[in-house]
Amino acid sequence: MVKLSSLKASEHCSEEERAIARHEVREIEQRHTMDGPRQDAALDEEEDMVIIYNRVPKTASTSFTNIAYDLCAKNKYHVLHINTTKNNPVMSLQDQVRFVKNITSWKEMKPGFYHGHVSYLDFAKFGVKKKPIYINVIRDPIERLVSYYYFLRFGDDYRPGLRRRKQGDKKTFDECVAEGGSDCAPEKLWLQIPFFCGHSSECWNVGSRWAMDQAKYNLINEYFLVGVTEELEDFIMLLEAALPRFFRGATELYRTGKKSHLRKTTEKKLPTKQTIAKLQQSDIWKMENEFYEFALEQFQFIRAHAVREKDGDLYILAQNFFYEKIYPKSN
Repeated sequence: MVKLSSLKASEHCSEEERAIARHEVREIEQRHTMDGPRQDAALDEEEDMVIIYNRVPKTASTSFTNIAYDLCAKNKYHVLHINTTKNNPVMSLQDQVRFVKNITSWKEMKPGFYHGHVSYLDFAKFGVKKKPIYINVIRDPIERLVSYYYFLRFGDDYRPGLRRRKQGDKKTFDECVAEGGSDCAPEKLWLQIPFFCGHSSECWNVGSRWAMDQAKYNLINEYFLVGVTEELEDFIMLLEAALPRFFRGATELYRTGKKSHLRKTTEKKLPTKQTIAKLQQSDIWKMENEFYEFALEQFQFIRAHAVREKDGDLYILAQNFFYEKIYPKSN
């Protein structure tokens, strides 16, 4: 379970002041006859919540999604997979309208957790009053490409009997890069940026500086939290602390459950330093890596303000604010 650190009083605020502030809040709450409906409204707001996890391929997305599936019955929410034809991440305009309508009006599926390989979609463009909560996970761009390369040839331990598109091709990633193959070309690195950029045509123009800037903007302004594959447990811990309606029990499940690292690409061989150096000469890698480093820095910033470390373990901070000086005063 997520551990809570003790709430320390600030240097300028005593426990007595906190007690007075709490008393003032209670008095005002008791004066309002609308207190009951307000609580009901807050409850309705939570039950109306929708999360979209527009998962990037080969970023440990299956491992994370399985946690959502394992918790949905216990935490009483629905999980739905967005299955697009041929895993196309770009929806047609008419499908965008259908999707937005489904997400916002399908009350029977709320609260809902939607996941799929779909690029970011701006719900505000469709005039909806309440947008869904976006989350995502990204990965070191070269590591993601290597994993995807071997996945297409050898599959994984999740569905080992399924025939993959490149099955039978024994060429290593190093050999592919040395020969200038298309499956390992720098252009194949261009995926995480367009997934965050969205459905604009420029998002999918490989090497577009505008696309990277838009992806950064969306990550900061449109995503509730973006984690990294390399620090997946911390991502789950923060989600549990911030969105317990969905993720209560997720950290313990990840640490102890049999599915915490369910999907592993088989026959994967790490690339040599020479192969990595060759890919890193590409402007495409430089942009994708810049975006990854940007996301990593933002995630670590959020984590630093949410947890404390003690004896090698991370502890989620308890609430560290309160209300005071509340007016008008009660009679």
